[in-house]
Amino acid sequence: MGLEGRIADGSAVLGVVGLGYVGLPLAAEMATAGFRVLGFDVVGEKIDALNAGMSYIADVPSGRIAPLVESGLLTATDDFARVAECDAIQICVPTPLDDHRAPDTSYMEAAARAIAPHLKAGALVTLESTTYPGTTEEVIQPILEAGGLRVGEDLFLAFSPERVDPGNPTHDTKNTPKVVGGVTPECTRRAVALYERFIDTVVPVSSTRAAEMTKLLENIFRSVNIALVNELLRLSERMDINLWEVIDAAKTKPFGFMPFYPGPGLGGHCIPIDPFYLAWKAREYDFHTEFIELSGKINEDMPYYVVRRLMDALNGQRRALADSRILVLGVAYKRNIDDVRESPAIKVTELLRREGAEVVYHDPFVEGFAVNGVPVPAVELTAGEISSADAILLITDHGGVDYAAVAAEARLVLDTRNVMQPHDGERIVRL
Repeated sequence: MGLEGRIADGSAVLGVVGLGYVGLPLAAEMATAGFRVLGFDVVGEKIDALNAGMSYIADVPSGRIAPLVESGLLTATDDFARVAECDAIQICVPTPLDDHRAPDTSYMEAAARAIAPHLKAGALVTLESTTYPGTTEEVIQPILEAGGLRVGEDLFLAFSPERVDPGNPTHDTKNTPKVVGGVTPECTRRAVALYERFIDTVVPVSSTRAAEMTKLLENIFRSVNIALVNELLRLSERMDINLWEVIDAAKTKPFGFMPFYPGPGLGGHCIPIDPFYLAWKAREYDFHTEFIELSGKINEDMPYYVVRRLMDALNGQRRALADSRILVLGVAYKRNIDDVRESPAIKVTELLRREGAEVVYHDPFVEGFAVNGVPVPAVELTAGEISSADAILLITDHGGVDYAAVAAEARLVLDTRNVMQPHDGERIVRL
């Protein structure tokens, strides 16, 4: 029986390489649909936790993982020889930038090299890691074909960008439409057949490059528009205009406007990083992506702007930032999650320390926060901690925080998310 037959009757064995924020939800969805799933990772702690039925990803609770493990539908391993058992493999590994803001494809290449010797004829490999157009065919395909299998004939290769939004209560892996583009039409057809078994909506496109560009467009769109409102925020400060009020007024227009909001900087693994993949690749075509690079510059400068605004606010109370105690409220990169990757709180804390401030933090979702290897003390959000801080710097607007108590007890609040608006007062400064 071929791959499509095994997909149709549910007997296909599926592999997921990389069991992080993308790979684990995907593996859980596949196993929930009844497929036997092998999850591959090189981190022993992750493997041990999953095989014990315990999850380390908030969006995939242990209560969902445990039954899948107990039933034998989900197994984690670091033995890549077991790729030989798999009919299809999804690669879900990180794609960071290097020190020169060029894409670091080493994790993808390592994953491809780990699975290549063990691929069986007829296997489907799908890359889900966000990257620049051309990666699937220029980087991954040659590695997979080195053993003699040929893509489109006895091996099938596609790209399908992850669209994970941690903490989103409405959209998850299953109900978020899945874009798929294969190296050949047959690659696309087989990848679509697989994803349709456990994803509600699958959107095929003409090529891997189109699929790769789709993910970049989504994140560049957000990066550019966030940069726009961040720039308008700084202008509005000089013009004594409340930009938050302006945005609320503008979004009453029922067509032609989509609200974006300013903030302390970008966070997460996608929006601060992905646009630079395309900017880097564009140079190969003698093309300069000026919008992308300008938006990156504006957004990267926001932590510096936040610290400058905090200094001004403290000066207004005749206090200096040096030797002040600053309580950073929320250090995750977005509300109601525990992920601190690329969080603006990291750079803000670094800058505060550089200016001589004492920094502590409170985040109900994050246990343990360090900047440049130096831990930041965590505190409870008690009346005593609030009132003893020279300023509260609100970076992440988590739900469930008693903002009324913050407003009542704080000497000074710099609110970068406009969450304190219902409690406006002379001691509350809006970014």
